[in-house]
Amino acid sequence: MFIGVDVGTGSARAGLFDKEGHILASHKQNIRMWREAGDIAEQSSDDIWQAVCACVRAVVTQADIAPSEVKGIGFDAACSLVVLDGDMQPLSVSLSGAAERNVIVWMDHRATEQAERINAQGHGVLDYVGGRISPEMQTPKLLWIKENLPQAFLKAGHFFDLSDYLTWASTGGFTRSTCTVTCKWTYLAHENRWDDSYFRDIGLPEMPDEGYRRIGQEVVPPGTALANGLSDLAAEQMGLVPGTPVGAGLIDAHAGGIGTVGADPNLGPEDTMAYVFGTSACTMASSPVANKVPGVWGPYFSAMVPGMWLSEGGQSAAGEAIAHVVNAHPASARASDAAQKVGQSLQAFLLSEVERQSPRASDAVRLAGARVLVPDLLGNRAPYADPGATGTMSGLTLTQDHDDLVATYIAAIVGVGYGLRQIMEAQGVHGVRPKVIAISGGAGESTTVQQILSDASGYPILVTESPEPVLLGAAMLGAVASKSQPSLVSAMSSMSRVVRRVDPAKNDIADIHAARYSTFTNFQRLDRTLRNDLKRLERETQDEPR
Repeated sequence: MFIGVDVGTGSARAGLFDKEGHILASHKQNIRMWREAGDIAEQSSDDIWQAVCACVRAVVTQADIAPSEVKGIGFDAACSLVVLDGDMQPLSVSLSGAAERNVIVWMDHRATEQAERINAQGHGVLDYVGGRISPEMQTPKLLWIKENLPQAFLKAGHFFDLSDYLTWASTGGFTRSTCTVTCKWTYLAHENRWDDSYFRDIGLPEMPDEGYRRIGQEVVPPGTALANGLSDLAAEQMGLVPGTPVGAGLIDAHAGGIGTVGADPNLGPEDTMAYVFGTSACTMASSPVANKVPGVWGPYFSAMVPGMWLSEGGQSAAGEAIAHVVNAHPASARASDAAQKVGQSLQAFLLSEVERQSPRASDAVRLAGARVLVPDLLGNRAPYADPGATGTMSGLTLTQDHDDLVATYIAAIVGVGYGLRQIMEAQGVHGVRPKVIAISGGAGESTTVQQILSDASGYPILVTESPEPVLLGAAMLGAVASKSQPSLVSAMSSMSRVVRRVDPAKNDIADIHAARYSTFTNFQRLDRTLRNDLKRLERETQDEPR
């Protein structure tokens, strides 16, 4: 048996799998988040670790197995920044000073100004993050801490990506994963090195001066067996056996990629792009060569599939954008009451309404009418790398009824699909051309949603057997670390299988999406134009003599 642990934005989860990749038990526990004005989002590493241990104990109990039957464990997590002091205790990254608030969540955009300054310098390492660094990444956040919490910066003993924090907490070792440091910290995995000049140029000379002690001196591929396995303390907390092999971790979206892209034996890794659809949406396309796509993160070497280059795109708000516009609709309260009466969430209730009104899933787009949504509510991650982008919605009226809420819901799903289409087009221009999309993530579990996304993007979608592909990807790390699988590529092909292929609709449905997509891209252009004009006018006003 193998355990995969996933820590997302709002919860920790664990899944227990057998050697064929079948899930035997799973458990979820919510984790706390502090949200404040200015796109601030913070968490507690202690809270996260306690949730992880509770989930692991729960799956062992549910499956009614002996702890010794668990032969390996792997972790994936959202790319949040964890800060510990010199005694490896939580160190606050919050202006509140609360010690437990020691995690800057991936979606926190406090470092937007620092990211803009870094991008203005145009350092060569930016060629391997799509040309522009994002405030979601870690070096802008380190710079923010240095400039705004200088004492915390000095006191920090280690800065971890959340996945690497989990492997440290479980083993006591400081090894980092190629996945995390390459994708979020500017480590050049194809050259096995950090770039000293980058850190000096952006104002973080402390990193090369101390030999990168606080951000990673030993970097290994995902799935590499770490230290001596589970420490005595971690094993006691998890209810497992000390020494159980622990594999170097992955970012959560990349675990979904590992859990899905090897499922079709007739397709190579470069033919299948992973699409993880959750709070945010991530796209991960592999290539044997380094294709540089402006606005798409990467290319990253061996960050997901060993020996291949990864192009990583996505949308900063996907599932969260859908939830936001649905909850903001005047009819949402009445719909929530109706959903509660039948034991459903609001979105599950709306989805059942869509399926009732449109038995053929592709026809659901007609329910949106002229409502088009650009879901850039948290900026545009790809292909524009524009954290200042904003959402746009058309087709609004004074109608406040249930059907109007359904129209907003469908427009939001379709808008996420158009963001996916846009990324595919941008990648294709620069040589990254997967043939199919393998979907994972809680927001994409519905067959109706899968069909809508296929229609909106224009690409076939593969659905894999496992109901928890992200957890499966993490469990594969444990299988590799335990030597039960000879390699991650072997685990990808032997522990995952395709159960369904969804092809995009043609003819009139394709024409509807083409018209709507044209409007979608025009809205984005108008948003950029307006923001640029307002910035120009503000500068001119400031330059005028008083």
